[in-house]
Amino acid sequence: MRRGFYIGRFQPYHNGHQAVLEEIAKWSDEIVIGIGSAQLSHTLENPFTAGERVLMITRALQSLDCPFYVIPIEDIRRNAIWVAHVRSMTPPFDVVYSSNPLVMQLFHEAGMTVTSPDMYERATHSGREIRRRMLSGDEWQNLVPHAVTDVIDEIGGVRRLQQIAGTDE
Repeated sequence: MRRGFYIGRFQPYHNGHQAVLEEIAKWSDEIVIGIGSAQLSHTLENPFTAGERVLMITRALQSLDCPFYVIPIEDIRRNAIWVAHVRSMTPPFDVVYSSNPLVMQLFHEAGMTVTSPDMYERATHSGREIRRRMLSGDEWQNLVPHAVTDVIDEIGGVRRLQQIAGTDE
C-alpha cells in the first residue's frame, strides 16, 4: 500500500492542483490531501473556509480513480514540530508530494520521502492569479475545474472577495 500526501491552501483549488493530483494518483494506492491554514478564511489571501475548500476538492476529484482523504490542518506556527502535527492529523502516509521549499525541507528533516511534482502552467494556475482575476472581473473560471466554479458560485465567493477588498471610505 502506497499512500501519498499532498498539502496546499487551495485558495481556490485549481486546474494545477487537479493535474498534480491526477499524476499522484498514478503512483499511489491512496492520497491524503491536507488543507493547510485551515483556520484562515475571509481575507484577501485566504477567502474560503476549510469546509468550502473540502467541497471544492471533493467535488472536483469525484472521477479520480484513487481513494483520497481531505483533511483540514490548522497552522501551529512552530516549524520544528509542524510535521509531527500534520502526521497526528492524518492517516499514515509514505511519500510527500510538494514543491514548497519549506514543506519539502521540514519533511526531509523528519526522514520522509519527498517528491517534487511538476507544476502545471504555474504562471496562470496560482491562487493569487485566480483571486486577482476574480477581483478585477477577468475570466477565471477556465483555470479551475467546473465543480469548483459551482462551489464558488454557490457560496457567493467572488462577491465575498470583492466585499473583503473594499474599504469603509
